[in-house]
Amino acid sequence: MAMTLNNALDHLKPSGIRQFSRLAAETPGCISLTLGEPGETTPEEVRHEVSSSLEAGKTHYPPNNGQPRLREAISAYMAEEGLSYPEDQIIVTSGATEAVFTALMTMLNPGDEVIIPTPAFLLYDAIVRICRATPVALDCEPDDFQIDPEKLEAAASEHTKAIILNSPLNPTGTVLTKESLAAVAKVAREHDCYVISDNVYEKLIYTDAYEGFAQAYPELSDRIIVVNSFSKPYAMTGWRLGWLAAPSSLMGALSMVHMYAISSVVSFTQDAACVALASDVEPFRKSYERRRDITVSALSEMGLSCVRPEGAFYAFPSLRGFADADGKQIASERFCTRAIKEAGVALVPGTCFGSEGHVRLSYACTEETLREGLSRLGAFCASLERI
Repeated sequence: MAMTLNNALDHLKPSGIRQFSRLAAETPGCISLTLGEPGETTPEEVRHEVSSSLEAGKTHYPPNNGQPRLREAISAYMAEEGLSYPEDQIIVTSGATEAVFTALMTMLNPGDEVIIPTPAFLLYDAIVRICRATPVALDCEPDDFQIDPEKLEAAASEHTKAIILNSPLNPTGTVLTKESLAAVAKVAREHDCYVISDNVYEKLIYTDAYEGFAQAYPELSDRIIVVNSFSKPYAMTGWRLGWLAAPSSLMGALSMVHMYAISSVVSFTQDAACVALASDVEPFRKSYERRRDITVSALSEMGLSCVRPEGAFYAFPSLRGFADADGKQIASERFCTRAIKEAGVALVPGTCFGSEGHVRLSYACTEETLREGLSRLGAFCASLERI
């Protein structure tokens, strides 16, 4: 038999975000505004707890779904956010990435479809394909990145198995409105499908209008899987810690996929995760909000229009009106490549999120780095012809 590979991988590509981050790293002096990673280090009290766990000999296999203490802490955290999930409905995962993978691998069969409002983190599309299902992109760019009810209904079919929501949204920072959430709830009811609610940015909100899908529609809890992560609010990206919460009817299957995928998360990080959940993230949130304001103001002065971010730490400005050397509208990948080479500042093209004509800028770095990066970006934009 020929030594072929899994053909589900045929349509996958390496991460464009990592590609442009790597190009930035290879360019001396380049400022990278690419990765969605806090510039801050994990708080000292959280790091210290790992040392304590190691000294206490917590180096053995933990329970597959996570230590009871951590799952109870997550349950209490979710209760404060208006969600009721006992510890036996929670799985501690290797970041939100594994949580999404576990959820989709549990529910999808070949021929199933998953609706993904775009622009979106392309991880969703890739995992759906790995599961041999079909991603269905719902273009939200014409609607200021909100979900149009008629377009969502048109995207749904008898094969729709799930809808993936991310609010605040990566890459735009958009918070989904009540109308957007209502549109999803209607389709979930009428098509009897799951909703995966990716809440990794829920602690980084700059508006009073935010409400998560699971909080807004508790009557649909039998079909909602909530995904979350320690990475963004607690500056713990390298720890690879997250969780999923799901209805009890799914826990047996979810637990099996999780167990056979990774067995469990690292034992000596779990007490530290409890400390993180009890910590105050408001200083981080305020810092990001200040950087958001700096970013939006600077982009406006450059002529780069964008929907004002209401959460997360990204801006997604439009390139409309900026020309390449041939006098035609500049493409996002071309813009980002030239910005690195000519101005020493790195962003991520919108094509990495399924939305040409935009670029993503992360303001999760230090304020000093952000200001210098924006200065370079402004100079680069000023050098381009306008159409």
